[in-house]
Amino acid sequence: MFLSRFTAFLCLCATPIALSAQVGQPRNDFAVGVNGGYLINKASFNPTIKQQWKGGETFGLSLRYTCEKYFSAVCAIVAEVNYANLGWKEFIETSDDTYYRDIRYVQIPILARLGWGRERKGGQFFIQVGPQVGFCLSEQEHRGGEWSEATLSKRLNGVTEQYDMTVQNKFEYGITGGLGVELSTKAGHIILDGRYFYGLSDMFHNGKKDPFERSANGAIIVKLSYLFDITKTKGDIR
Repeated sequence: MFLSRFTAFLCLCATPIALSAQVGQPRNDFAVGVNGGYLINKASFNPTIKQQWKGGETFGLSLRYTCEKYFSAVCAIVAEVNYANLGWKEFIETSDDTYYRDIRYVQIPILARLGWGRERKGGQFFIQVGPQVGFCLSEQEHRGGEWSEATLSKRLNGVTEQYDMTVQNKFEYGITGGLGVELSTKAGHIILDGRYFYGLSDMFHNGKKDPFERSANGAIIVKLSYLFDITKTKGDIR
């Protein structure tokens, strides 16, 4: 249901027809730029592994095509190619052991965006949502404390299979969405946004004989982006 509606929205933006043009105002704005920010991630495990939020960096390239202003809403498609450091950090109460894992991804979100406010000089508020795919580039475990058979035997739920288990499903997919604000000037567009990524795929195999039924990422992300215009719609646009 969600994917069909999202596809319909992209078709409406990418191929405006005469009928829609009678209601909306067509745009042909294309902007590119860079983004960077910080994320906090937890992995959703079943059986449960108690965790804290794990921080990491993210940065990449951004592209935006603005296709139409429909009543007061500015419709656009946003695509990014990002590096992101996900993973998880365990909260171990039964010993002095510490553990966290960095899992580095390249991620590609494709977002449908609706904005309200100034298109040229001034501010704009927007919401955006869409699918995201990713691929695991590398991973690294970080351990501290005693790490003996005695401390491992005290883990809550007795769950220890995740240690030394490398990511088995390199390809990742999910849904991401959020909101933000944009300031547009003659020099370009400065954008601050927050979003949440909900992973639909599992990092580890989830068959009946595998230790985890679910092992997916879930990240809160804050980003600052700068875009500059490549093409702009002609005429007086505010």
